[in-house]
Amino acid sequence: MTFIRVAPVRKSITVNAPQAHAFDVFARRLDAWWPRAHHIAKPAMKEAVIEPRAGGRWYEKGEDDSECDWGRVLAWEPPSRLVLSWTVNGKFQIDETVESEVEVRFIAEGEKTTRVELEHRIAAEDAQALRDAVDSPGGWTGLLELYAKEAEAK
Repeated sequence: MTFIRVAPVRKSITVNAPQAHAFDVFARRLDAWWPRAHHIAKPAMKEAVIEPRAGGRWYEKGEDDSECDWGRVLAWEPPSRLVLSWTVNGKFQIDETVESEVEVRFIAEGEKTTRVELEHRIAAEDAQALRDAVDSPGGWTGLLELYAKEAEAK
């Protein structure tokens, strides 16, 4: 198997929310903003979950109560940083050989404003296909816009 590393996908968005709230909405309330159409398993997704600890799981629960792991929590550092492994390939299938990480930093720019910087590092057999998908409008750009709406709704 040949692993290819590609340039990381980098996205940034500023939200009108304090740093701790911005972190909590992204990490503890993922299900409030993650779109139901962005699921991997066959059954429709009922819930998206990030377990709040290093070593925790990042996964979806199906409407049939099945669970599908997307990756693991590599770093849990509220309110400033979250790092997740991503074991999904360019066909959006679970693939344990994918070495991919999503790092999210929450940088306070004031009492009520936070800059959120996301970097998705990818090493996979189909790395360019995965990069193209997560760098598209339906990838991290659109996901961060949904996240920002939820973070700002309080």
